[in-house]
Amino acid sequence: MILALSLRSVPNLNRFARTGTIIAVVLIVLGVITSSFVQIDAGQVGVKKLFGKVQPSVLNSGLNMVNPLYEIDRMDIKTQNYTMSGINDEGHKSGDDAIKVLTFDGLEVTIDLTVLYRIIPSEAPRLIRETGIDYEDKIVRPIARTRIRDNAVYYEAVALYSTKRDEFQSRIFKVIESDFKSRGLLLENLLVRNITLPATVKSSIEQKIQAEQESQKMQFVLAKERQEADRKRVEAQGIADYQRIISESLTDKQLQYEQIKATMEIAKSQNAKIIMMGGKNTPVIIGQN
Repeated sequence: MILALSLRSVPNLNRFARTGTIIAVVLIVLGVITSSFVQIDAGQVGVKKLFGKVQPSVLNSGLNMVNPLYEIDRMDIKTQNYTMSGINDEGHKSGDDAIKVLTFDGLEVTIDLTVLYRIIPSEAPRLIRETGIDYEDKIVRPIARTRIRDNAVYYEAVALYSTKRDEFQSRIFKVIESDFKSRGLLLENLLVRNITLPATVKSSIEQKIQAEQESQKMQFVLAKERQEADRKRVEAQGIADYQRIISESLTDKQLQYEQIKATMEIAKSQNAKIIMMGGKNTPVIIGQN
């Protein structure tokens, strides 16, 4: 447009001024139309700013028609995670970024934590206005670390490591969820990835566990031995009952009958023999081939 207006004052080129003006107007119109449409990708919202002032409404995903003077900040509303780990380069901060806390019994415990959260879409303008786009460093990290330290003091180190771990995680979740919501963030989950005890305490726990395992093993052995003793007792009782029944059922006549049967079997043998019967006495057998 400036070039076209300048050509009007040039005698030999003023005939191009009208054409240049038309082209300039067309380009301006195309520029305005193009600037009036903004595409927001899936999983994002657009925050509008006009001369630095944040507008209260947001642009949803898709193609939106807006004032071409608006500046649009795209905010990710998908689930995000922030990890604080003691392993180098595993978390968002390089080096050891685990949370060191003092427990009720005065021991220092190290906690690895992952925070799962997302931006509340309708709160994105307020988040930009009050905090800015670096909300992870200003909200997520400091609040999570502070609340964990504040609540760890209610638990003993061993309980925090074992029996009270779920209770601790539930407790800090409720506190952090409230803090996040007041800032425009929605806490989805807190993952206590690892709790590291002091070396002396860990060694004591391992020794205790080993002793309990040995005790359980000994109880198993004793129970097995008791079962074996009961089995032998039942077996011996059965043998005794059998012998008692046999002794009660074998009368003199029954014994004499069995003696005669045995003698008859011997008599049928082809070997030479001498059988001496002696009343109720057991027969004497003398024989040779």
